[in-house]
Amino acid sequence: MEALIITGGDLEDIFAASYIKEHHFDITIAVDAGMGFFYRKDMTPHFIVGDFDSVNPEILQKFTEMEKDRPKILQFQPEKDETDTELAVRTAMEQGCKKIHILGATGSRMDHVLGNIHLLGMAMEHGVEALMVDANNRIRMVNQGLALRKEEQYGNYVSLLPFTPQVTGLTLKGFKYQVEDFTLKCCHSLGVSNEIAAGQAEIAFQEGTLVVVESRD
Repeated sequence: MEALIITGGDLEDIFAASYIKEHHFDITIAVDAGMGFFYRKDMTPHFIVGDFDSVNPEILQKFTEMEKDRPKILQFQPEKDETDTELAVRTAMEQGCKKIHILGATGSRMDHVLGNIHLLGMAMEHGVEALMVDANNRIRMVNQGLALRKEEQYGNYVSLLPFTPQVTGLTLKGFKYQVEDFTLKCCHSLGVSNEIAAGQAEIAFQEGTLVVVESRD
């Protein structure tokens, strides 16, 4: 099962609508202000999650008063340990989803962006693939090898950033810049802006965790 989460960061409606058309989702979740997208597109999410401190009251009322196919509303107090997006990710996992697409997770609030990247790791630790996607970036976290087909890549650049202090035994094949049995350490920018040079690029490593960012200008 796959889930779509629309959260309250920056979101381009045209991009989001196109992304939804290109993918199939078993569950859709609106996070707080993210329900505005569903409202504008006349769509109804399966779940609405959050403390609702940043949503238009009229939009919330519209969904809560629906007589048919009303979404399941999970409202939380603002004074809580988790962000609204974390609660949405946990909701998707509780529903049995093994792949989660998160839109609206980037923007001007860098604390939220970094926190959302950490949520990719939370999903990874539960055996769930999670992707943060916007019009220019697709971000994931991996603790095992990954293959990227050039025809399916998201943009022109692939950056590898160690999430752990180091990633050992890193071998890159099919990239413009290749390494073999390399130790990639954090607090450096060495892994930024590589490019896929073959039909398929392969990332392999022995230990550690990588943040993989596919980007376009």
